Amino acid sequence: MYLELFHLSELPFRLSPDPAFLYLSKQHARAKAYMESTIWFTDGFVVISGDIGSGKTTLIETFLHELQKDVVVAQINQTQVTPTGFLQSVLVQFGFSPFQMKKAEALATLNEFLIEQHAAGRKVMLIVDEAQNLSSRVLEEVRMLSGIETTKEKVLRIILAGQPELNQKLNSPELMQLAQRVRLRFHLTALTDAETSAYIDHRLEVAGSHGRRVFKADAYPIIYRYTGGVPRLINTLCDTAMLAAFNANRDTVSAADVDAAARELQWMEHTSRTNRMPTRGITQAVAAAAAAAAPAAPAPAVDDKPTLARIFVANEGETFLEVELKPGRIVIGRTVENDIQIDSAFVSRHHCQITTRAETCMIEDLNSTNGIYVQSKRVRKYNLNDGDVVQIGKHEIMYIDERAPRRTGATGEQTKDGPGKSDDPE
Repeated sequence: MYLELFHLSELPFRLSPDPAFLYLSKQHARAKAYMESTIWFTDGFVVISGDIGSGKTTLIETFLHELQKDVVVAQINQTQVTPTGFLQSVLVQFGFSPFQMKKAEALATLNEFLIEQHAAGRKVMLIVDEAQNLSSRVLEEVRMLSGIETTKEKVLRIILAGQPELNQKLNSPELMQLAQRVRLRFHLTALTDAETSAYIDHRLEVAGSHGRRVFKADAYPIIYRYTGGVPRLINTLCDTAMLAAFNANRDTVSAADVDAAARELQWMEHTSRTNRMPTRGITQAVAAAAAAAAPAAPAPAVDDKPTLARIFVANEGETFLEVELKPGRIVIGRTVENDIQIDSAFVSRHHCQITTRAETCMIEDLNSTNGIYVQSKRVRKYNLNDGDVVQIGKHEIMYIDERAPRRTGATGEQTKDGPGKSDDPE
């Protein structure tokens, strides 16, 4: 590799969560302090959220690396499990072989273990990463575990870490009791442009640069422009740029190398591809203006079928795609084989489908990681009504029903009927 050329002792931008490379920005330091507080306070959960690649896992690994020997930890990363499967996973982390246990036996075993550890003077901690994937039933089991106590205090410390959808789930009415137990909650945002530069220099220093500038000054702003300050993206782009310089036998990375790396990765600037959409949704006026300005994408159905509805796909409040809906089915996902491709890390390979019939149009989640949302509520199946806005990852899809009668309000603007109801709310 390029280590000898750049006079480094190890790779500086590996994606593995190595605690030695943790850069403590102000917000990462605060999140770490919140996690450390669980050692001393057992009353309530600590919730750490952040977008993909924001550094949550590295933060957890650093926290675990620094724990004292009197702390017993169960770390759960596989979170798409049943309540019994979750309890079994926790027991495995504590050294048990619980796979023949039923739920009641698993709970009794775990309760006995926690009490024994407390009596022996040891602290017990449960850390759940990717907690946004936990079902409401599993989260309720977590809440019940948090209630195990002696006569003086709770005996299980709990940290939940996950993507922003975790906060949405915790704020849902069915999890009100759990939300009331949250003692500290912190959301990790991306690094600033200044922090991005410091982050790069920090990782290079840990890797053995000894203060030597590997990246030229003009490279830093371009890195920030393409990554938006997301640590994982910074690592990927910097490593690729260093390879570009290595191939040219240069021991410093220039702005041209960063641009070349971005082209090789087929990246657009970060603001145009991943920023979260405004929560208010796009309006019919925005959709209509976009329809007039942008060419329509070819409909996935045959031409002789009637157009019953249309959808407008938007990012950052700007509509960039219009698709006619004719009788049939279209699939939306991240990869090119879908009828509609949304190239975003927040969209699953096959995320959802829209089925159009003579009288109805239904959107259905295809077991995606991040789900689909209507009016901030996650749904599995939803009968679309004229004007509905569906949140898919960080994009929005507005549905316009060509069959719906338009009514004119007092202002002269067109209005629509009320939103539909979910057939299968999660």
